[in-house]
Amino acid sequence: MNANPPACPECDSEFTYELGGFQVCSMCAHEWVPGDAPGDESEAEPEIRDSVGNVLADGDTVTVVKNLRLKGGNSQIKVGTKVRNIRLVNGVGDHDIDCKVDGFGPMQLKSSVVKKV
Repeated sequence: MNANPPACPECDSEFTYELGGFQVCSMCAHEWVPGDAPGDESEAEPEIRDSVGNVLADGDTVTVVKNLRLKGGNSQIKVGTKVRNIRLVNGVGDHDIDCKVDGFGPMQLKSSVVKKV
């Protein structure tokens, strides 16, 4: 147990406690990760890597490394399909690439099924 818990970043209350990896303020019920301060951008976003370990960035071009069946039909994106100008996002589930695939339209992909060109 921490002898000097950090003050709440929202209301400056000294009455905080740790619960499941979070700090919680007993006065305003604000929750935060210890070490994170509002406006502190010193921690970098986690790197998103492709299927072979290359670091991806916004605007990269990638190729699909396995056939991807699409929901709602019998169509699929074939291996080797190039996807240009990707955008990294915090998407649904583990879909972390927002893109537009020629012939299929806008969609989200998992970084584990693409390789950087």
